[in-house]
Amino acid sequence: MRLLVVDDAEDSRDLTEAALLSAGYADIVTAVSGWEALKILDIGGPGDHPAPFDVVLLDILMPEMDGVEACARIRNDQRYADLPIIMVTALDDMDSLANAFVAGATDYITKPVNRIELVARVRAALRLKQELDRRLERERELLSFLSSWGDRRADALIDEATGFLVGEAAEAYLAAACEGDCEQVISILALALDRFDVYRSAKGDGAARSVLAQVARAVRRLASTIGIVAAAYRNGTIILVAPELAAASARDFGETLRATVAKLRLPNGEALTSDHVTASVAAITGRGRLAVDRVHLLTQAISHVQDAANAGGNRVLALTV
Repeated sequence: MRLLVVDDAEDSRDLTEAALLSAGYADIVTAVSGWEALKILDIGGPGDHPAPFDVVLLDILMPEMDGVEACARIRNDQRYADLPIIMVTALDDMDSLANAFVAGATDYITKPVNRIELVARVRAALRLKQELDRRLERERELLSFLSSWGDRRADALIDEATGFLVGEAAEAYLAAACEGDCEQVISILALALDRFDVYRSAKGDGAARSVLAQVARAVRRLASTIGIVAAAYRNGTIILVAPELAAASARDFGETLRATVAKLRLPNGEALTSDHVTASVAAITGRGRLAVDRVHLLTQAISHVQDAANAGGNRVLALTV
């Protein structure tokens, strides 16, 4: 991880750097002014190769160009739209801090800098950056896959009720995403609404699509935070492909999905154990050594989500294979 510390006060700059070094962050670059920070980040340059920084710590009160202006200039460069920027400010300068958030700041700490707070804020910012990078990588993979998947019409790739990819596209994505051997851990989650076929028969296709759309919106909000590829089959089963998500995290995410659907409180008079829509989730984790292994994980997730539903529904079944 590479960090940029921007502060015109040498003592403050040295203390911040020392605190970060003691926490194990060895790659630290310092700048004595906003102008120098912009030069290091190549703001206003050709933009071919952005400087690889993961977090910027930016003092607010600096001569010539204060931290608020520097933050706004950094944020206006598309390369740094997601770069975490932590403002460093005095307790009595909250007005400037408000302006910094308007300019695009991510977080803040106060002077004199407390080492524990500093390290905690930096770690949180780094976790955020890693999640954003992971999401962008999934989006790049997906765009690359879609651009190479023949001449199919775009609307044939999208499930009308949920707005996700159709399930068949997820299968093709899994088959194409790993060429040759691949040791990457991958989790695949299948979510099925309990007794949804009975609900569809009783209420009709329109009501069923409305329920699916509301569930899909809730799932999309959760999935977007960790770069998951989402798809849906026409029977209402939602598939979530989560590269690099370990078994414990997949189980926890499955529980979050189950609870989120329950909290929607969508009425369902056809349910046996509740008066609202519930969901069963299967989370299957394994290593996609070959493309066929990944597709096999998908088929297991679909099979096991039915097992969870048949066992009473509104539950999570997590397996490592």
